[in-house]
Amino acid sequence: MAPSGDTIALVHSGMDSSNKTLLKSEALYKYVLDTSVLPHEPECMRELRLVTDKHEWGFMQSSPDEAQLLRMLIKLTGARRTLEVGVYTGYSLLATALALPDDGKVIAFDVNRDYYDIGRPFIERAGVAGKVDFREGPALGNLDELLADEANLGAFDFAFVDADKPNYVNYHEQLLRLVRVGGTIVYDNTLWCGTVAMPPETPMSDIDRRFSAAIRDLNVRLSADERVEVCQLAIADGVTICRRLV
Repeated sequence: MAPSGDTIALVHSGMDSSNKTLLKSEALYKYVLDTSVLPHEPECMRELRLVTDKHEWGFMQSSPDEAQLLRMLIKLTGARRTLEVGVYTGYSLLATALALPDDGKVIAFDVNRDYYDIGRPFIERAGVAGKVDFREGPALGNLDELLADEANLGAFDFAFVDADKPNYVNYHEQLLRLVRVGGTIVYDNTLWCGTVAMPPETPMSDIDRRFSAAIRDLNVRLSADERVEVCQLAIADGVTICRRLV
């Protein structure tokens, strides 16, 4: 995400891993983190999260409770082959790699290797670098390359998407061919700081208006998509879990 040049602040301005939530009570969110999340956060993840918090676009990383959810989902579903669309510094990627079994693999796409290189040392020190296949470049093209090989159709158990919001609907069509029936696709930022429920005339930056509109469109499409079973959660910035049915 890049600055929009508007005078209206981005809706995520001022957010970091300690307050990226839709809960209205900061005290309640701190309670959740302190009681059930942070005590179970691996040290390598904590170190990467705190480093990323200091980055200019630190608000883009997944929150610790969301990362905990991803780890739980991967373990519950027994996922072995996974995809990650959008990596940033790799906090959620590290969570995925740690949750995968020893023979697991995550193929991850991002247009910016420099950001990924911030997190790569933490992934290596955690001993899970062998599970990570990072591919630089636009995800649409990379996913098309996977689709060109018939062996990849329905070959993946799990996918996590946290990339350019206007392309979410396009990623969805690609991932439905790559993720197996019964597999899971998780979309991040599906409530976009609550803007999806705000009146159209609400003042916001151009990028927030575009992304909010894209997310609203996605939510409508997912709800009506008979190929998936949908569960939308008000965790972090909104998380939608899809289970492929057909």
